[in-house]
Amino acid sequence: MTVAVYIMTVTVNMPLKKSLHEAVAMNIPQISPQQIELFILILLRVSSIMIMIPIISNRQVPLRIKGGLSIIVAFLVMPFVQPVSFPLEMPVLIVTMIGEVAIGIIIGLVGRLLFAGVQLAGQLVGFQMGFAIVNVVDPLSSMQVSIIAQFQYLIAMLIFLAVNGHHIFLYAIAESFHAVPPLAFHFTGPLMDSLVGFSTNIFIIAVKIGAPVMAMLLFTSVSLGLVARTVPQINVFIVGFPLKIAVGLIGIGLTLPIFAEILGFAFVQFDGQIKALLGLM
Repeated sequence: MTVAVYIMTVTVNMPLKKSLHEAVAMNIPQISPQQIELFILILLRVSSIMIMIPIISNRQVPLRIKGGLSIIVAFLVMPFVQPVSFPLEMPVLIVTMIGEVAIGIIIGLVGRLLFAGVQLAGQLVGFQMGFAIVNVVDPLSSMQVSIIAQFQYLIAMLIFLAVNGHHIFLYAIAESFHAVPPLAFHFTGPLMDSLVGFSTNIFIIAVKIGAPVMAMLLFTSVSLGLVARTVPQINVFIVGFPLKIAVGLIGIGLTLPIFAEILGFAFVQFDGQIKALLGLM
């Protein structure tokens, strides 16, 4: 009797188990090799942008966070990217993969040029103040920079976050796949001219930020020269060194609103610059 019941139970449960396995197999998404290749191309572009984005590219940010954030953004962007046909030749595929990395590097490089201009302004001001030897190690580049340059760089990062500059880079990731689909990157002459034009922002921002303080220090040096000519008994070198430091620090404090306004305007314009850059690729 028990054997008959067992046989009946097995025969009844076999269709149920078979239907359950079929339902599970139907719910599992089928990933094709073309989708894997497309995800790899998307990940290459996204990860190269993440490596170049200010703040996220700092060495203090762990590599796991950068990699995990790149994978998450790549998964979110992938459904909106049109499938493409991949070349069968390995050399052509390698060149196209290098092109995806180049897109991310170019987008991130334009953003880092703004911060390079801030550091250049700080180095010029620090040199005029007499802080040419007072250097600290920059955690971003692992190089020694002026302490004034590092101070202004930290203020620039706060302004960058305050105006949601990091959102612009996330928007640039999504916009880049609409403007330049995978395997469609072309390095043209107008693109090179545009990059050279964007590199001039380093000197423009450095002059705009550092000009007021440098003018104050220049007038201080001229005044000390006049004092040295009229009153030779005064040791100008001993008096001028702390005086220039005081004038420089006061000038930096007074020009902080101008500093914030210039950088905020530059970060707001960065969105249009990225669109123009993507249109040339």
